[in-house]
Amino acid sequence: MRNILLVAKREYLEQVRGRAFRVTTILLPALFAVILGVFYLANRNASGAKHIIVASNDATLAAAVHDQLQTHNDAQSQSVIEVLAPAAASDRAVLVDRVRDKSLDGFFWIDAQSGKAPKAVYESQSSGDFITTSRLESALNHSVIRERLVANGMNASNLDSLLKDVDIDTLQIDKSGKEVKSNAISSFYKGYVMALLLSMTTMIYGLNVGRSIIQEKTSRIFEVMLSSVKAGDLLAGKLIGVGAVGLTQLAIWVALCAAIVSYPATVAVLSGKLSLHFSIVEIILFVVYFVLGYLLYASLFAGLAASCETEQELQMYSPIAVIPLYLSLALITMVISNPDSAISIAASLFPATSPVIMMLRLGSMTPPVWQFAASIALLIASVWVILWFSTKLYRVGILMYGKRATLPELLRWLRYSD
Repeated sequence: MRNILLVAKREYLEQVRGRAFRVTTILLPALFAVILGVFYLANRNASGAKHIIVASNDATLAAAVHDQLQTHNDAQSQSVIEVLAPAAASDRAVLVDRVRDKSLDGFFWIDAQSGKAPKAVYESQSSGDFITTSRLESALNHSVIRERLVANGMNASNLDSLLKDVDIDTLQIDKSGKEVKSNAISSFYKGYVMALLLSMTTMIYGLNVGRSIIQEKTSRIFEVMLSSVKAGDLLAGKLIGVGAVGLTQLAIWVALCAAIVSYPATVAVLSGKLSLHFSIVEIILFVVYFVLGYLLYASLFAGLAASCETEQELQMYSPIAVIPLYLSLALITMVISNPDSAISIAASLFPATSPVIMMLRLGSMTPPVWQFAASIALLIASVWVILWFSTKLYRVGILMYGKRATLPELLRWLRYSD
C-alpha cells in the first residue's frame, strides 16, 4: 500500500505543478461558459431579425396574419413584417426578385379560396428556417379559425379573449408526492452541464493516464521503477494520483462557480430561466459517478496504452474507446425530455454510459433508489473486470518494445501468471 501511495503522490504532484493543469483549470471553464452562453443566446434569437412580407388576395386575412405575427414577434429579433394585399400574380414575381437580390428575407404568399382552406407558401433563400415557417403556420391557422368563427356568427369583439394563448406552468411531483415548481429549460441546462462536465473530465483524465504510460514506457523509466515496485502497484498509484488531480480540478471549478454565482450581477442574470440549483445529493452523486466513470475509462486507456508503442498509436485507438461517451451526449435531448423511458433506464444502467446518462436523468427527475444502487454496483463490477484485464496487459506490455502487439499476443499476455 505504501508503494501505491508513493506512486500516487508522484503522479499527483507532477501533474498539479505542470503548466497544463494551470491552463486547463482556467481555460476549460471559460470555454464551457462561452459555449453555454452562445447556445443560450442562439436559442433565444434562433430565427433572427427578418424582413418578411405577407401577401394575399384577401386583405382581411393578410392583416389578421400580420397582427398575429406582430403579437408574437420576439422583442430581441425585431422582425419587420409588412402586408401586400390584395396581391396579384405579377406581385409574386416582383417578390421573388426581391428575395433573390436580398432586399427581402422572404414572403408569405396566401391564396385565399372561397369555401376552401387557403393555400399558403413561404419563399426565402434559406431552406432550413423551420422556426419562421412554424410561426407563419401558427399565425395563419389562428387567423383562419378566427375568420371561420366570425363567418358562423361569433361576435368578433369576444374572439380575441376567447382565442388568447394560455401560458403553462410546470410542476414536478417528487417521490413523496409533493408538487414542486420546475422549469424545463433549467432542467435541460442542469443535466447538460453535469453530463458535459462529467464526460469531458472523464475523457481528459483517462487519456492522461494513457499518455503518461506511453511517455514513461518510451523513456524506459519503468525499468528502474519496476525494480522496487510491482507493476500492479504502479498502475494503481497512477490511477489514484491522476484521479485525485481530476477531483482537485473539479473542486476548484465548483469553488469558482460558487463565487461567481454569489456575485450580485450574476444573480440578476441567472434569476430567470437560467437559474440552476444543485442539491447536496446531486453533488455527492456527481463525485461518485465521476470517480467510477474515471476508473472505468482510465483502466481501459491504461490497458490500451500498454499495448501501444507511441502516442500517435494511442490517439488512433482512443476514439473507439470513448464511443459510449459520444453516445451518451447524443442522447441528451431524449433522456432529459423522457428520463423514465425504457431506453433512458437501460442506458443509465449500462456501465459505459451510466455516469453521464444518470446525471442527465437526475437533472429532470429523481430516479428510484434501486436504479442508483444497480448502476453503481454494475459500474464497480465493470471497473474491477476491466482493471483486472488492464493490469494483466499493463504488467507485460510496459516492457515490450519495438513490436506492435497483435491480438493473439494480447491473449497470451492475459494468461501469464503474476
